[in-house]
Amino acid sequence: MLLRKVIRNEAIATDPPEIYNLRTVLVSLVACGGALLFGMDMGVIGGVLTMEPFKEKYGLNDKSATERANLSSNIVSVIQAGAFAGCFFSMWLANRIGRRMSLIVASILVFIGVTLQAAASGHIASLYVGRFIAGVAIGIASSVNPLYVSENAPRGIRGLLTGFYQLSIVTGLTLAFWINYGCTLHIKGPAQYIIPLSLQALPAFILFIGMLLANESPRFLAMKSPDKALAVLAKLRGLPSDHSYVRDEMEAIVLQLEEERASGAHGSGISLIKEAFAVGPNRRRTFLCITLMMWSNLTGTNAMTYYSPEIFSSMGLSESSVGLFATGIYGIVKLMACFIFIVFVTDTLGRRKSLIWTGTVQGIMLFYIGFYIRFDPPTTGSGPSPAGCVALVAIYIFAAVYQFGWGPVVWTYCSEIPAAHLRPLQMGMATASQWLFNFVVAKATPSMFATLGVNGFGTYFIYGSFCFVMVVFAWFLVPETKGKLTLKSLSQISS
Repeated sequence: MLLRKVIRNEAIATDPPEIYNLRTVLVSLVACGGALLFGMDMGVIGGVLTMEPFKEKYGLNDKSATERANLSSNIVSVIQAGAFAGCFFSMWLANRIGRRMSLIVASILVFIGVTLQAAASGHIASLYVGRFIAGVAIGIASSVNPLYVSENAPRGIRGLLTGFYQLSIVTGLTLAFWINYGCTLHIKGPAQYIIPLSLQALPAFILFIGMLLANESPRFLAMKSPDKALAVLAKLRGLPSDHSYVRDEMEAIVLQLEEERASGAHGSGISLIKEAFAVGPNRRRTFLCITLMMWSNLTGTNAMTYYSPEIFSSMGLSESSVGLFATGIYGIVKLMACFIFIVFVTDTLGRRKSLIWTGTVQGIMLFYIGFYIRFDPPTTGSGPSPAGCVALVAIYIFAAVYQFGWGPVVWTYCSEIPAAHLRPLQMGMATASQWLFNFVVAKATPSMFATLGVNGFGTYFIYGSFCFVMVVFAWFLVPETKGKLTLKSLSQISS
């Protein structure tokens, strides 16, 4: 298979070639429909907030700059609040009804949330409720999707397939940027913003249909019916059920489950939470899952994404359509970089190295942008200066480099390192951390831009400083997990 030619590591070189097949890739791609939805929301809402019909319908033009910044941050961040709640619900749901059915439930919630957003027609409460419900769905999907994919994936391409989650986010983001640009140019009236909001239902439809046709995670099935789990695993691996590789992998899953039962791992939620924080190795895994997701947000990349039209405007691209066009290019840069990393780098270079060098480059780019805006700010109507053009390039470099490290790597890492019996809980904690700090960034950034100097230059210094701290964190505290044999061995390494 092509994957064996593109990805080079010990696992893919020694495993049976049949296990790296199209079915496994398609299952992972379809499961990432929830990530596609989140990416579309991130891209859609930033552009919608700049559309005149939306501002007129929701009264943004009648408010002061401070009130407008507060309302915009509320509209953006309510979906993160819903996602934060959804993460905690996902822990129970994934173990109760399975990974596959949890993703189906998430897709149904998205339909409800998107309908309320598109039909709000100036009623801010309806818009908030719709975005909160969609956020709950995204929170469920963001917890369950990496779990589902990692439990289906062969070891040699686990990083690749789990990285599809980040690739799907960026794909949705790019689609949304260009949808906004097209609607701004060619559609007038309320339909200009209603169409982008409505199209958020498309990824949910893909997820719903795909999960109806997909298999359940072999590991979840092994808890209920080992025979069914063996059949599904053999089908996924493209091998007979009596093949030694399939038998060995199934025996490892069953043995792991028996060890968990013997140790009382399937206890109450309270007992699992205590174990996650009280037992030394588990405490370290929990700490890494939570802090890696925190740092991923504190790079400032979501601040750039949510408010990119306003950011490009502050750098001299003041015309709305020009700013949205620059935002569209921003999305393409993120998409191409993410694709290159996931396919060619993640299971070759490794996780830890990627975190270290990308954090360094991101910090440098943000500091340059901050110095440019502080000492050579653009004047209204003049366009960017030569130094400003370099700053625009720095934004694109920042976006590309994030996709080589703190974007896809943390999702892959947090799906690999948890203790097996705590995986749903620790993945839930990781995604809860992701949404909590995503909410903090979405809520705080407009105020930071409004108060931290001319055009908010201090904002870039704050996020840039976080990037350099992240490098130190990764250097001393993050072990390498590339190409390890099983999820069980990965949890042993991280302990």
